[in-house]
Amino acid sequence: QVQLVESGGGLVQAGGSLRLSCAASGLTFTTYPMGWFRQAPRKEREFVAAISWNGGRLYYADSAKGRFTVSREDAKNTVYLQMNTLKPEDTAVYYCAAKVDGSGDLLNPGSYRYWGQGTQVTVSS
Repeated sequence: QVQLVESGGGLVQAGGSLRLSCAASGLTFTTYPMGWFRQAPRKEREFVAAISWNGGRLYYADSAKGRFTVSREDAKNTVYLQMNTLKPEDTAVYYCAAKVDGSGDLLNPGSYRYWGQGTQVTVSS
């Protein structure tokens, strides 16, 4: 059974930082790209960042470029999202996801089969 468990969310002031973690189990972690998405109230789930299976390629939404960094630690079956210079508009539930199917766009949430339960990030102004 595949499980993705996010942690590291919380309440932070604008300009602050958080590091989200996503621990994976039940799949061959080193084989698959991983993605981070977020969903704010009354908004659709949106792409934040993704990392290729070997960490060689990184992908970011325009809103995340220069502030967020995605990384993976295969020895721990974990993917991270370091978020700096946080803004109130970053407030959302953040989800990690595993893209285990070969086809599909890394930026499209529909391309990911497995999802975590999400972790809340709240940025106060």
